[in-house]
Amino acid sequence: MTDRFYEPYESLIDLQERKLRKQIRYVYEHSPFYQKKMKEQTIKPTDITCLNDLQKLPFTYKNEIRESQKVASPLGLHAAVPLEEVVRVHSSSGTTGRPTYVGITRHDYDVWTEILARVLHAHGIRKESRVVFAMGLSFFVGSSMKDGIERLGATFIPIGTGASDRVIQSIQDFKADVLFCTPSYASYLAEYVRQNYDFEPSDLGLKIISVGGEPGGGLPEVRNKIQQDWGAKVLEAMGNADMAPVLFSECQERAGMHFVASDYVICEIIDPETGEVVPHADRMEGELVYTAIDRECSPLLRFRTRDLVQVDTTPCTCGRKSFRIKCVGRTDDMLIIRGVNVFPSAIKDVVNSFRPRTNGEMSILLKEKPPLVHPPLPIQVEYEDGLTVAELAELKKEIESMLRSKLTFTADVQLVSKGTLPRFEMKSKLIQQLK
Repeated sequence: MTDRFYEPYESLIDLQERKLRKQIRYVYEHSPFYQKKMKEQTIKPTDITCLNDLQKLPFTYKNEIRESQKVASPLGLHAAVPLEEVVRVHSSSGTTGRPTYVGITRHDYDVWTEILARVLHAHGIRKESRVVFAMGLSFFVGSSMKDGIERLGATFIPIGTGASDRVIQSIQDFKADVLFCTPSYASYLAEYVRQNYDFEPSDLGLKIISVGGEPGGGLPEVRNKIQQDWGAKVLEAMGNADMAPVLFSECQERAGMHFVASDYVICEIIDPETGEVVPHADRMEGELVYTAIDRECSPLLRFRTRDLVQVDTTPCTCGRKSFRIKCVGRTDDMLIIRGVNVFPSAIKDVVNSFRPRTNGEMSILLKEKPPLVHPPLPIQVEYEDGLTVAELAELKKEIESMLRSKLTFTADVQLVSKGTLPRFEMKSKLIQQLK
């Protein structure tokens, strides 16, 4: 395993540009989708010689990938190899529309496995680690995470979803020290242990809980609660189903997620409104855009992720020199309330700040089709046991006041008792669309 994120980012530019030139030629010759896209813009492969030239290329959008696969099922016109060369197919979850298929060749498989091994190594996982995996292997992260764990030589124990008793039993039997799951499942499982067993979650001896698959792992209130429940470090990772299962990973310092794939993917930060590249600077914010530079089957160029991030370019005490990010939301789950952009993850952040009077569980009730929503926005929030009627009235008032002052919109907070809202073992659903 090579760990290139110990090298200064600038030292990788020459490698990135060499790979970019090769990838553009390859894509133009093998992908009907991109050949057409480039010809429409009168762009030739020789026009793209350096990182700045990327801005000459048009963006690739998720809906284009879906349309591409409708026209040329199953892998689409953007695929650059025949199906016979594909060794594995993943599908996205379809949470933003029709699921899409992502094929990988043997070479793509090796690249993904290398990236995953870097992610896990950054988390502190080593050969002696015993890892319980509480996600489905059919979930796009699942089988790739398995490959990364096995590349490191650690023990991989796949349990999947919907089997909480088996997860607990496996942690006990193997004396597992690592658990992989979503943030919401880590919280759910802690509640499940307390309700069904005569010991505390922290008694199981986990040292690392690696979370991903949904926002929340980076929220201080969510993270602190999970760590208090389990007595383990919570580390976050993030990727993209169409590019690679994981591309960003926290290290043991937990000061943001390192970009761990700079020799395989070029990452741009753009203004989501204008599409312009945001000038490189510490604490810059914008939407992540990915370009594959070492990909055979599905080599996407300037793919818009809809992930909104804040970038940290300061040195990390772990010694890695790659930039780090914090995910602050998504453009495609954004609500617009009287001209104000509001992200569900930001609302959840506010709700979490009222722990221990709340437990962090919430649901936004939408009567209209987003993104345009009229105030007041109904939000159900679970409260903890033991609050009086007067205390509940005060809590409602405080949450509504903070939402108004921090996020600039009017809410109608509906406090509900603990356990009212549904729990999810995979991605938690922050929005409920009412009929």
